[in-house]
Amino acid sequence: MNRLQQTVQANGGKTLLGAAVYFYDPIFLEICAHLGYQVIWIEMEHGHITFAEAADLCRMAAGTGMLTMIRIPDVSRENVLKGAECGPDILDVPMIETPEQMQGLREYARFAPAGSRGFFSVSRAVNYSIPSPVVAQQQSLNKDLCLMAQIESSAALDRVDELAAVPDVDLFIGPADLAASLGLPSQTSHPQVQAAAAKIVKAARNHNKCVATACAPDEFAFWLGLGIDLLFCTNDISCLKQAAGDWLGDARRILDSLNGHEATAGVAHRM
Repeated sequence: MNRLQQTVQANGGKTLLGAAVYFYDPIFLEICAHLGYQVIWIEMEHGHITFAEAADLCRMAAGTGMLTMIRIPDVSRENVLKGAECGPDILDVPMIETPEQMQGLREYARFAPAGSRGFFSVSRAVNYSIPSPVVAQQQSLNKDLCLMAQIESSAALDRVDELAAVPDVDLFIGPADLAASLGLPSQTSHPQVQAAAAKIVKAARNHNKCVATACAPDEFAFWLGLGIDLLFCTNDISCLKQAAGDWLGDARRILDSLNGHEATAGVAHRM
């Protein structure tokens, strides 16, 4: 079993809950650990986190007991290798639409004979070859590292059974891009999108694959009802925006109330 499967099993089969970091902020990561989040998503597709920063975030998360997932931009050999050398528990790739892409991910992320990952013996991923021999650590990592492909387009949906059948790669459902691809941008709770999600989950379960996703709070019940393995509940930007907006709104309501009271008092005084 890979590390995600091991953690789900240790969690009694219940859905793991995670948060995403879109920028390099150890404080947010540490707060998430204290709050009880179980997985940290390190975003490298849309965000500007570097591989060096991603490795540091993996170190920090490991110290708290949280799993780490790095989302790299694509399945190019360079990105897969650099992402894997950071030592995450999960390596995720967006916009997967063909079995060939999934096979490429496996090829570059697995050491020989399972793949052709470069024989680099002093990376964080293999504990800097401590203790030796490194080959034993490489083979253990072949089993431990969870590879995840994002299913988030109509093209992928059309081939979902074929994609789910590719061995050794779990599935991540991207509701926002899936909705847009289906001609329903921003309508992630639309019945057509939810039916597509259920279809993907069913295909994954038919091949004993783990399933992950990320969504807004008003859709938690739907996804948890599908029995997925990992749900990302929030991210650093959303948390900042939500809290900043809520407190600004609270202050404005009090200020408006006070100004209204002063205006009423002024009218009464003139009368």
